[in-house]
Amino acid sequence: MSAVAAPANPSRNLLNLAGIAILLLGAFVVLPLVGSGYLFDAILTPFLALSLAALGLNLLTGYAGQVSLGSAAFLAVGAYAAYNFNLRVPGLPLLGSLVLGGLTSAAVGILFGLPSLRLRGFYLAVSTLAAQFFVQWALNKFGWFSNGNSSGVIGAPPLTVAGLSFDSPVGRYLFSLAIVTLTTFAAWRLVNSQTGRNFVAIRDQETAAKVLGVPVLGTKLLAFAASSFIIGVAGVLWAFAYVRTVEPDGFDLDRSFQILFIIIIGGLGSIRGAFLGAAFMVVFPLLLSRVGQTLLGGLFDSGVLENSQKIVIGSLIILFLIAEPLGFSALLDRLKSRVLPRTRPA
Repeated sequence: MSAVAAPANPSRNLLNLAGIAILLLGAFVVLPLVGSGYLFDAILTPFLALSLAALGLNLLTGYAGQVSLGSAAFLAVGAYAAYNFNLRVPGLPLLGSLVLGGLTSAAVGILFGLPSLRLRGFYLAVSTLAAQFFVQWALNKFGWFSNGNSSGVIGAPPLTVAGLSFDSPVGRYLFSLAIVTLTTFAAWRLVNSQTGRNFVAIRDQETAAKVLGVPVLGTKLLAFAASSFIIGVAGVLWAFAYVRTVEPDGFDLDRSFQILFIIIIGGLGSIRGAFLGAAFMVVFPLLLSRVGQTLLGGLFDSGVLENSQKIVIGSLIILFLIAEPLGFSALLDRLKSRVLPRTRPA
């Protein structure tokens, strides 16, 4: 007898929708009323930018199975492209610069995704490093990208949309939150479409996907384009809403590894995992610093903090890869299954 899939649980779906609605209500309405400038500038805004970057990489690596170590390069392309569009195109609105920055990043992503048509696994990962080093070199070498600044530093333009200024801690947070919400919804629609199923088919077994009629070459390039677009938009948020003044060295290989670690810890092939991993990456150093200062006082300096972070995060990555490859997202599903057990149909 063939297995029959269990019917969807309407009550569980309603609970999920209600949870998302409550979360968005709290994020858009409650937090701006009660949060402090430190909460917005030091925690929530970088969390949103990193979440979006991790979401983009998760589309490529978690869903489509294409390994990339050059995420920071596409962050940089998005940020610098949006800066130049805003600077050099008179009358272009800020949101137009943001979209064009993402599209520029997507175009560069397709270019560096071409090796995926012939390479896989480790060799593809090494080839994506070319994007990382080339983009950093170009931004440092050619002052045009930074409007003649020899150091490559760019400053954020005023965050103004339709005459409304978002140049305040809560304004930058709300601007980032709106962009992340819309982009996440678009990514959710993508992964639940036929294109998203093609991503997963290529990830699980490329040869079988080709036999089943999946356009492998086009789907791979589409994965690179979608991923790079989202990461490019995240780069705009990182530069314009969080850092405010950014240089090419801020998009180095360490940043690429940080985004990769986020999706490993949060959960590969999971939209929710990008947010869980980013929350950990942003909050953990702050908690570690507070605990270290309390226990060790002046002995817990910045060097000890940095090394402690590397030890704990490295240990967590090893633990997740061995015990739970799907990260925090899978752990949360286990917790939900215990709190809200599935009802069996009669």
